[in-house]
Amino acid sequence: MADISITQAHKLPHKKAKAAAQKVADQMAQEYDMTSEWDGDVLLFKRAGVSGTLALHANVAQLDINLGFLMKAFAPTIETRVAEKMKKVFSGKA
Repeated sequence: MADISITQAHKLPHKKAKAAAQKVADQMAQEYDMTSEWDGDVLLFKRAGVSGTLALHANVAQLDINLGFLMKAFAPTIETRVAEKMKKVFSGKA
């Protein structure tokens, strides 16, 4: 079970949704020093103490983040910041 789970509805075509997901991944990589790679419509990301997936479905993006013991203290802050980023980029306005 993920420590952070965010579901973001969207109305983007698949290609734009994937570009939005990549934008979220790029921002997370910059802020949290993460690496990521695509496996079909699922973006896998990781760094020491953090791993997860961003899965694209029709009209929904599902983000699941697993945190290591030391990162769990930051879960509320991480969740708030990432949810805001997802809302922005999947609105099509970012």
